Amino acid sequence: MTDTASTRALDRSDAEIARATEKRPIEDVASDLGLGADDFDRVGRYKAKLAHDVVERASDEQTDGDLVLVTAMTPTPPGEGKTVTTIGLAQSLDAAGERSVAAIREPSLGPIFGLKGGATGGGRAQVVPMEDVNLHFTGDLHAITAAHNLVAAALDNRLYRGNDLDVDVNEVAWPRALDVDDRALRNVVVGLGGSGNGVPRESEFVITAASELMAVLGLADDLADLRERVGRVVVAYDSDEKPVTVGDLGVTGAVTALLRDAVRPNLVQTLSGTPALVHGGPFANIAHGTNTLVADRVGLSLADFVVTEAGFGADLGAEKFFDIVGRRGVQPDAVVLVATVRALKHHGTDGAGVDGEDVAATRAGFPNLDHHVGVLRRFGAEPVVALNRFPGDTDAELAAVRDHCEDLGVRVAVSDVYRRGAEGGAELARAVREAAAEPGDPSPLYDLDASLAEKIETVATDVYGASGVTFTADAESDLERLADHGFGDLPVCVSKVPGSLSDDPDRLGVPEDWSLTVRALYPSAGAGFVVALTGDVLTMPGLPSEPAAEAIDVDEDGNVTGL
Repeated sequence: MTDTASTRALDRSDAEIARATEKRPIEDVASDLGLGADDFDRVGRYKAKLAHDVVERASDEQTDGDLVLVTAMTPTPPGEGKTVTTIGLAQSLDAAGERSVAAIREPSLGPIFGLKGGATGGGRAQVVPMEDVNLHFTGDLHAITAAHNLVAAALDNRLYRGNDLDVDVNEVAWPRALDVDDRALRNVVVGLGGSGNGVPRESEFVITAASELMAVLGLADDLADLRERVGRVVVAYDSDEKPVTVGDLGVTGAVTALLRDAVRPNLVQTLSGTPALVHGGPFANIAHGTNTLVADRVGLSLADFVVTEAGFGADLGAEKFFDIVGRRGVQPDAVVLVATVRALKHHGTDGAGVDGEDVAATRAGFPNLDHHVGVLRRFGAEPVVALNRFPGDTDAELAAVRDHCEDLGVRVAVSDVYRRGAEGGAELARAVREAAAEPGDPSPLYDLDASLAEKIETVATDVYGASGVTFTADAESDLERLADHGFGDLPVCVSKVPGSLSDDPDRLGVPEDWSLTVRALYPSAGAGFVVALTGDVLTMPGLPSEPAAEAIDVDEDGNVTGL
């Protein structure tokens, strides 16, 4: 596609581009990965659920493919294009003759109808069928929502029918879930209306992506491992402060039954026909924020390259991948660090931003980029900087970033996959292939036998650049209880604002002389980590003043518009 044709194509919306692109039958996409008719179930013409046998084979076999992790510098609120880069890079590797797979998270309906819109990429770097993937897809998120609420109902039923588990009503830790932004459900009271309606108590709703069952799905090896993890999820504490689990409620099997098909990866394709696995969607803050371990392993058993994405910047997403996901045997062979002129100007001007060419403001943001390069090097990964090109970027600004990266000794490539698809990522694909061919041994930052406090301090100082950690009185009590209950040997998942390296969203660039404040900790025992809360984290977003839902419609032919 010529530049002129590409520019003209982008005069249309992402949905119009996706709809106008001819899609391959899903059987042909599966065949590219060596999968036959018995290896998947069709869900319409362009979607498939991979069979349990494919998952089991991937778990048992040696995986020979290379895993590419896509992360970013500290993002601006709209994001810097990690998903677009992930999809576009997979297309570019495919065009270069490598059998490649894009592996991304399933979109949540919350952002789709709220602030961000869809999560299937954009421009010439999308997964399709776009409308299906963004909306109900194969029903995975609905299954997780139903399973989550089954646990909540079973718990309240035990309270109502005599409380034989001696649950402390004030220590119920399991909310209800809904995959729609709704701030009115952040704090609720259940059980009202008389004795026949349950035990009155305060509760809350979380968005489905924040459910621990979503994190469990993301980190399970297979169906059997999923069942075991579900059973050990902590839902409450009894009067002796001992954990009460899903297994104690007796509904482990029922929850697993609801998730039986959700654990099977979903196969679709990119605009260029490259296979894509879209599976799982855990929060990138209170959870690990990547697609599923199952999808990565399946991809690595079938392809030369699997390109996956970690949420937010390298301080949050990549750290969690190395320290949580990577301990399961899937450390990346190459890491792509997405940077943009927009983000560099944002951090270089303390959030003021600059319209038009400003090389000085671009250079002023280099310390933030340098910090993320240093973070990745601490894990033993030598990143490739993908300079995601936006329409207003000038050649002088891009050249300044390229020169700076070369001074750092870091590979750098301008990525124009949004506008030009696979062709626009050719330089990036070459750099990634070179990086993956070099020997490397990425590893977690801390040992699991360190205390929880020591693990958090390591992440805060070595990754965020904090001078230390302050634990509130509540957090100190939580540390003691977690150790008493045997959770001290788990990795930590630090929940922190994404727009700053610090826990203060207003401190941009590379903040200095600050201490990370941890206000609470709790176990995600089924997922296999401990969450450390810093600042204010919303697990149930609210709709903005102009929700994206107001622009979404269906025409007389049944086509969805406004996504």
